[in-house]
Amino acid sequence: MILISTYYEHGCDKVAHVSDTKKTLDDPPPPPEKDRFQEELDTDFLRGNKVSHYQLFPKSLGQVILKFSVSELHISFTQGYWRTMQWGQPFLLSPPGAELWVWFQDTVTDVDIAWKELTNVLSGIFCASLNFIDSTNTPLGVGNVTDQRFLRSAVLPREIVCTENLTPWKKLLPCGAKTGLAVLMNSEKFFHSSFYSQALHITPVCQDWQCKSTAWELRQTLNVVFDLHSSGQEWSLFKMFSRTLLLTEACPLAFSSKVYVDVTDNPQVSNLTLATPLLSQAVVLEDRRTYSVYDLTNQATFGQTRSLNMLLRWRAAENMLRPLLHGERYVAGYGLQKGEIHTLVYNHHTYRAFPVLLLDTVPWYLRLYIHTLTAPASVATTNPVSYIHYQPSKDRLQPHLLEMLVQLPPNSVTEVTVQFERALLKWTEYTPDPNHGFYVGSSVISALMHSVVAMDTNSTQERRFSAESSYFMWVYTEPLLVNLPTPDFSMPYNVICLTCTVMAVGYGSLYKLLTRTFQVEELGIRPFQCLLRRKQSIFCRFQWGEFTARRGSRSQQAVIYL
Repeated sequence: MILISTYYEHGCDKVAHVSDTKKTLDDPPPPPEKDRFQEELDTDFLRGNKVSHYQLFPKSLGQVILKFSVSELHISFTQGYWRTMQWGQPFLLSPPGAELWVWFQDTVTDVDIAWKELTNVLSGIFCASLNFIDSTNTPLGVGNVTDQRFLRSAVLPREIVCTENLTPWKKLLPCGAKTGLAVLMNSEKFFHSSFYSQALHITPVCQDWQCKSTAWELRQTLNVVFDLHSSGQEWSLFKMFSRTLLLTEACPLAFSSKVYVDVTDNPQVSNLTLATPLLSQAVVLEDRRTYSVYDLTNQATFGQTRSLNMLLRWRAAENMLRPLLHGERYVAGYGLQKGEIHTLVYNHHTYRAFPVLLLDTVPWYLRLYIHTLTAPASVATTNPVSYIHYQPSKDRLQPHLLEMLVQLPPNSVTEVTVQFERALLKWTEYTPDPNHGFYVGSSVISALMHSVVAMDTNSTQERRFSAESSYFMWVYTEPLLVNLPTPDFSMPYNVICLTCTVMAVGYGSLYKLLTRTFQVEELGIRPFQCLLRRKQSIFCRFQWGEFTARRGSRSQQAVIYL
């Protein structure tokens, strides 16, 4: 795994940075297999302060925050699904498709209008289909949020992520894609990977311990998973990205630019082509890991080749960390009238039970039967569901919102099922490919985990670091693909063809009769006119016979001559 982080500090755009000498085991490095770019704008929009000059913070985003009175914004575009059982616990996970979370300030009078206008503006900035977000896929609020009136969220599970979304994301970086870590962002390599996710987070941060003044922090993250096992048991920067895109220097505006390589399972750093780098230890997702750190601001890192390249070989496959929390979801049933949604929540801890919050948003055309909601009790818990918040849907107006608190026994699988009925849509509400099915967004499973270490896949031995601390984590399930009753769309085509044929024949005949002109001709013929016509016909016959006779004699002469 590779860890890459970049920090910028210039003028009024400040970022708090912890140097390497002050890092401890409680200060984790940036998440693996991802690029993180962080900026901060030193102004307080919450108090109505305006900014007329931007340095590192993108002006387009600053104007959006100021115009729509946004307090916090999170947006992500993901292609693929994070396979937790194969790749381990996710670090910064996002659901497949496009996801948008926005908190508005309490000064906004009409949140729905601001939400609609904001989605249209963000759709133009990121070249995405966010303008398809409306009330049918936006829940009105979450039960456990205090100011749910100012919270809006939506997921477009069918959003296709491509180069058009990556290009505006790279333009928001202070150095763009010309220098620094951004030169490795090869679109051809990224979109042929097993998993790709780009995200942007704007959050307010306190500048003092009393939080009297705040600033805006912008974090851009990029997660990519490459399938390197298919090409041999080795990887390098040239092999993953491109030999033409060389990492020769850090961004001139970067306060810190480092590359982290996870060498916990392969402690022989001599396999790397460069000199032995600085080694550091940290706790990532409650597991002690060892990282090889490369500082791009130090020219000695690039060596004599003036470019950074790393080559690492391994003899056996790594043992991925067994995730403590994992979720799955699928649709059961037969026919196109009714069905069941099954959600499986896994707790892989051997002796500790903990509660999880399950949040599910279902479109209105899947009519849920809440009285069929079941979660089988186990020996440890008599009633695993202790809290339920349900907001029913309205046809063509708002989706279902189901939120419940589920107690997970240790080393168990909890199954939550609910039945639904498929609605019949209008023929104008179907997608261009209705037989492909309709996508349902992923469920969100969140929990406050105790500080226990994740277990290896081949061992149940635990390594405890801190028994008092805890951390918050969440996972997403797979999106669902549901088939709805679909009419025969070829029937209108046949009706149109038959109707056009009948109209063409009937209307054509009627139009011909109405527009055709008739002339009256006398039937009586005088005797000398009849005699004249007979003479003309006899004369024409005589001339035709003479012409054919001459033609035959010429052909005979030609034959004799030959």
